[in-house]
Amino acid sequence: MKVVPPARIPANKVAVPPGARHERPQAVGEDGRVAFRVFFYMKSVVVGARRSVLSLAVLAACAAHAQTSSTSTLGEVMVTASRFSESARSLTYAASVITAQDIRDSGVNTVNEAITRLLGVPGKLDTAGGGNTTIDLRGFGDASDRNQVVVVDGRRLRDDDLSTTNMAMVPIGSVERIEVVRGSGAVQYGEGATAGVIVITTKAGKGMQRSNSASVYASAGTFGTRELGASAVLASGGFSVDVAAKDAKSDGFRDNFASTSNSLNGTAQWSNDWLRLGMLSGRQVNQSGWPGSLTNAQYASNPSQTTRPSDFGYSKSENTGVFVDASVAGWDLGMDANQRTRSTRIDNFGASAAAVAASDLNLRARRESSLGSVSNALVLGLDTSKWSNTVLDSTFKTIGSFAETHSEALYITDDVSYQPTGTRVSLGLRNDSVKKSETSSGVSLSETPVAWQLGLSQELPLGLVGYGHVGNSYRLATADEYTFTNAGTILKTQTSRDSELGLRWTDERLSVDGRVYQSLLSNEIGFDGSTNVNFDASLRRGLEIDAKYKLASNLKARLNGAYRESRFVEGSNAGNEVPHVPRQTAAVGATWQVAPGHTVDGSIIWVSAQITDSTNACKIPAYSTADVRYAYTAGKLDLSLGVKNLTDEKYYTQSFGCPGTFVDSVYPEAGRAFTATARLNF
Repeated sequence: MKVVPPARIPANKVAVPPGARHERPQAVGEDGRVAFRVFFYMKSVVVGARRSVLSLAVLAACAAHAQTSSTSTLGEVMVTASRFSESARSLTYAASVITAQDIRDSGVNTVNEAITRLLGVPGKLDTAGGGNTTIDLRGFGDASDRNQVVVVDGRRLRDDDLSTTNMAMVPIGSVERIEVVRGSGAVQYGEGATAGVIVITTKAGKGMQRSNSASVYASAGTFGTRELGASAVLASGGFSVDVAAKDAKSDGFRDNFASTSNSLNGTAQWSNDWLRLGMLSGRQVNQSGWPGSLTNAQYASNPSQTTRPSDFGYSKSENTGVFVDASVAGWDLGMDANQRTRSTRIDNFGASAAAVAASDLNLRARRESSLGSVSNALVLGLDTSKWSNTVLDSTFKTIGSFAETHSEALYITDDVSYQPTGTRVSLGLRNDSVKKSETSSGVSLSETPVAWQLGLSQELPLGLVGYGHVGNSYRLATADEYTFTNAGTILKTQTSRDSELGLRWTDERLSVDGRVYQSLLSNEIGFDGSTNVNFDASLRRGLEIDAKYKLASNLKARLNGAYRESRFVEGSNAGNEVPHVPRQTAAVGATWQVAPGHTVDGSIIWVSAQITDSTNACKIPAYSTADVRYAYTAGKLDLSLGVKNLTDEKYYTQSFGCPGTFVDSVYPEAGRAFTATARLNF
């Protein structure tokens, strides 16, 4: 749920979030001169981060004295974005992995925070509270959430409306691995995967060996934040039960921004050497005040004030599912079936309520074979899903509108590897059948979009691996987008021609991955300032670099940087940038085990300026933030003290107005915040 400017709310509809906005962007200079751009990017990183470097100065100085170790290794990285586990080294696309150890060392509290802090991906405040953040993988701005897919233990989270994907519902302590796949995934996951896929795997979902254990924790911090949580694993033979619960409250860093959130998740499973089956269930409730946007003058005088003292939002989500994995006659087989519901109630420029019901089924099969030096991996899959949303008017008794979506898809991928040369060729094809209808707009459509991908990876001298892919991806308009179009308008299917070329190098201590990418979009779906439309041709392209360096057995460093270009190339907007997309981002961090039981983690994130308005007259200023955390472990007890936004940077990531030359409709971000946590492990 998100706060919405008044002009954005259709009659009898749940509020349309600001993410649907798509202002006309600012003009850009001519293409080319890559060397100059790279120099300017690195210069901007240094200048933008200099105010925060002092926050890590002590850490860096002490770390310089750390002893190196020849036995210090990064280890092999495995990914499951293809829906089956495989080594990341030979992938034909870019994949960044955050492990449970990374999460534990950094002390991040949500999946969203892990992605923004540890990978440097830009994020924007969820104006409805609950600890959620909108992640933007590859420069889609306000439409980012509809151009990337989030999957948790095989189930897709996103609804076919404009609500923010709620990754904060996943208890961070239960996460085994987060995989961020950029610019790939349309064949495996269907519509809305142009920017990439975020795959979250929990400890229970991984099917790892379970043992009896339990953990309880409590934390308290700035802005009246307090949280209690517990988790437990009961295991006997091949049977195990995982349970995790959390209750969080906050007074908020603005007036009318108090929030409560509680969740309960459980997984029961049984496995032997060839079969794994189980069921899962979860429930989450969020409630928060919605403080509203501020004018430029209000933001300057008191960024913690509210302009909407009575607005609020409430959401309850529940899910159940079953899963099966088996190895039979040389085939790896899998099945995930999930059903979920979400009910919401809001009071934001008028009261309304909605009820979502969704079900998903995925069947998949993989077979590996070899002939001499050639190996082959064939994957077949079937996805089906049903989704509906019933919207009630202010009386909460009369149906204002009803929307539903049905889809069925078949996909196939085939990977051929030639061992002597280290060559891998990947082919993929997906054929989708989608039907959508929405009563208030009268829209009813049936589409059969197709996604395909061709990829190649090649072992090169000096331990390098080159990789790349080309393909096609797509997305259809959501039910909410159809309720805010001109009469009689049928939004066309958005398509994208995608390409990527990268180089990765990994040894025992250093891992580096760099790539350039481009997506050429036709009929991009977005908000033009007054209604939802199909834009003329647009593009996304850029450069991304990820690096990890294990300097010693007790010292690890990380670096992530990106240069993004998001603009329109045809029509009345030609040459203009897409709003709310920073050109450059950078993140650096380090984890240092000072002594046995003592760990310090620090990070700096810098985000460049981004335009916000249709006239190109206003920009959101660049900002940099620093986070530091100290943790102490004594036997079964873990204690930590963390500081977010150490330098108390005053900044914002969202603005939806530009009267004259000053930004307006500003949503401030939080200032400096301390959090103390105590955890007891059994």
